[in-house]
Amino acid sequence: MFEAENIRDWRDHDVVDAEGSKIGSLESVYVDTATDQPAFAGVTIGLPTRKRITFVPLNKAVVAPSYLKVAWPKQLVKDAPSIDTDGELLAEEEQAVFAHYKLEYGSGPGRRLARR
Repeated sequence: MFEAENIRDWRDHDVVDAEGSKIGSLESVYVDTATDQPAFAGVTIGLPTRKRITFVPLNKAVVAPSYLKVAWPKQLVKDAPSIDTDGELLAEEEQAVFAHYKLEYGSGPGRRLARR
């Protein structure tokens, strides 16, 4: 796994699924606010005139020289909650991202994800 502070080195690299199918381009990394560890990648997908950012968990992700390989199937990632390319993942929308991948969201007040 790469460190979140190195995101500039990986931004715009391809994000591929376990089969090697391109999902989109790495736009950002979201860290878990409780641990400050990378938790989700923001991936730019869609046609040039209709791009959006979707989210994919980084657990079991592998970094190669020209791509980030995630453990989740391409279609599942493309169907995940998304935001406009100039949008923001709001706190009240975070739980839906976790639920889409059947991941535990946790409890307590405040944000769970922070963009890096």
